[in-house]
This record gives sequence, structure tokens and C-alpha cells, in this order.
Amino acid sequence: MNRTPIRIVLVDDHEMVREGLRTFLGREDDIIIVGEAGTSTEALELVEHLQPHLVLLDLQLPDASGIGMCRKLQATASLLRILVLTSYSDDATVIAALQGGAHGYVLKDVRMEDLLCAIRTVAAGRGYLDPRITQQALNWVKASILPGELTHGLAKLSKQERLIMPLLAEGKTNKEIAVQLSLSDKTIKNYLANIFTKLHVKRRSEAVAWFIKKNQSLHPMLRPPNAE
Repeated sequence: MNRTPIRIVLVDDHEMVREGLRTFLGREDDIIIVGEAGTSTEALELVEHLQPHLVLLDLQLPDASGIGMCRKLQATASLLRILVLTSYSDDATVIAALQGGAHGYVLKDVRMEDLLCAIRTVAAGRGYLDPRITQQALNWVKASILPGELTHGLAKLSKQERLIMPLLAEGKTNKEIAVQLSLSDKTIKNYLANIFTKLHVKRRSEAVAWFIKKNQSLHPMLRPPNAE
């Protein structure tokens, strides 16, 4: 069955990076590069006129913060999916990007097959975190949550919901979480709906960002050196 191609706008201030991405992604039957921009101004104009499905966004732009761009892009096209492709892996930047509206976060030295997976996952309406960032999240979880110790934020979740949060941060699908907790897919879906309501978030990436931020606030030593 033919799928509607994923229409992508590339946003990166390095022309060589855009050219490499355009060449590689152009080989895929289900992906079309409809435009590219080197500045935030160009990117916003392209998104408004071309209405792409997804923007592949670098956070380092000459005329604006990539974090701020996430919010502007969402305001320009509410259904737009945003996948960050950057070299920054520090805690604060990852959290800020997710809170700013990014639906996925990938490091620039990612394997090409993993980048394709990230693009297709985000375009399909799900969140995606680079596996190396996921490992950071797991390290924060292990360091932050000790037996019998709950943050004020986590206390609002039920025992089963608290078990789900680390698995969510690990990037597991509903089915994988269900298997690990010996529950049905439908039950996990219901738990996630309750979690989103309690945390006042709308998607998985926001829930993961909330979870990481709460654990960092409990353990200041886990914050990056430049964090306020």
C-alpha cells in the first residue's frame, strides 16, 4: 500500500550539511525534501508557504535560537512535526527543546538508518529521542529515584504510573511497556492518558521532559555546569 510521502523542510545554517541530508534522504521513496533554509526567517517563510509535514531543525541558527524557533514554527503551523538534529546533547538543551515543542531529538553523528527511523517515527505522530540521550535519561532516573523516595511531582502519579515513567523515558513503545509490566496495550494507553492529564502535557516527549526536569530538581548534581 502506497503511503503519502513525508514532506520535509531542512533547516541548517551549513549548506554542506543540507546538501548531504538532501542527497541521502532523497533516495527514500517515502520522503520528499520540499525546501531548505539557512536562517530562521527563511524557515518560517517556507513552512508557511509549503506546509510540510516535518521540519528537520538544527538548533544553531545565525539569526535566532533554535529553541525559540520550535515555538515559532508551532505557531506558524500547528500540525507541523519538529525533529531536532543537532550536536548539543547537554541536559538543559534537550529539555528546553522538548518543552519548546520539538517532537524528537537526534544528535548529528546519528547513524543514517537511525535518522530515517526518527523521521518516520516523528512524522507518524510519535516522539523520538536519540538512544544516547535516552541512556542519559535512564542514568538520571537511576540516580534520582531511590527505594521509598518520591519527588513531590511524582507523588501525584499512582504506583503503576510511576513504574511506566522510566520506561517511557527509555523510549519504549506501548507494546514494549505492556510486555514488561505484564499488562495489555489498552491498559498502558489508558495509564498514559491519565499521566498526561495529571502532568498537564499533551504528548510523550513532554512527559519525558517533565520527568527528567523533576529528577534534576531533586538532585542538583545532575544539572549541567551552565545550568542556572
